[in-house]
Amino acid sequence: MIDTLTNNIVFLGVSIFLLIVLMRTIKIVPQKQVKIIERLGRYHRTAEAGLNTIVPFLDAVRDTIDLREQITKIEPQSVITRDNVTMEVDAVIYAVVVDPVRATYEVQNLKWGMEQLTLSALRNVIGALDLDHTLTSRDAINTQLRAALDTATEQWGVKVMRIELKNIVPPEEIRLTMEKQMTAERTRRAVVTTAEGEKASAILRAEGQKQAQIVNAEGSKQSAILAAEGQAEARLAVAKAEAQAIQMVAQALGATGSPAQYLIAKSYLESLGQIATNAQKLVFLPYEASGLMASLGGIRELLQAIPPSK
Repeated sequence: MIDTLTNNIVFLGVSIFLLIVLMRTIKIVPQKQVKIIERLGRYHRTAEAGLNTIVPFLDAVRDTIDLREQITKIEPQSVITRDNVTMEVDAVIYAVVVDPVRATYEVQNLKWGMEQLTLSALRNVIGALDLDHTLTSRDAINTQLRAALDTATEQWGVKVMRIELKNIVPPEEIRLTMEKQMTAERTRRAVVTTAEGEKASAILRAEGQKQAQIVNAEGSKQSAILAAEGQAEARLAVAKAEAQAIQMVAQALGATGSPAQYLIAKSYLESLGQIATNAQKLVFLPYEASGLMASLGGIRELLQAIPPSK
């Protein structure tokens, strides 16, 4: 009975020992991860993803390295610009471990080391810029930080993919000044836009008035030309009609009279009628009476010239 119990205990102990040995021998590595295997305290090999075996009690797993892109957040830090403005800046680092062995043995704490390296580079880069360039040159700052970190972390077996500045918070008085400056700039732009609009409107109005005057002048010119042409045609028609009338009078008189004398007599009679209508105190005599009066005047002068008889 005692021997059986002893055998069972021994068997159980051996089974437990073998189970422990088996567990220490077999190592399963997840995808995108590797395990650093040491033998007797020295680097032995790198266990890739999948099923791996090691020698128990001789080999040990030093560290498990994640090969995916790592995201490290940098808490807000106080930095000073070139023009002595203190501001709060935070950032995010995106990095990938490309050499697990160097990432394990070349740096004591990879995450802490990258954070401190980022803070140092951040202070150096922003310290070389003034406030305005710091606020408007995020891409340039990100590029400079990435170049500085990539050079420093190369010996750690880490590749910095990118670094992004999240927030740049200037002091409260600086923010108030910037808001006032922005408001003044917007007001100035509005005034300039209004002035440019009024200028363009005045130019358009002047151009319209100019075009209207040109059109009116052209219209007046055309109207004057048409009126002159109408008057010329009317005078030509009257002249043709008078010529035809004179020709008809000449044909009617034949050889007994002159058409010119007929027209003169006609105009003379019309003029005497108008004078007789407008005259009130004056008496007008016909043209033929002037010859008679002249004869009488001559007789009077002759009579006055004869001396009286004695």
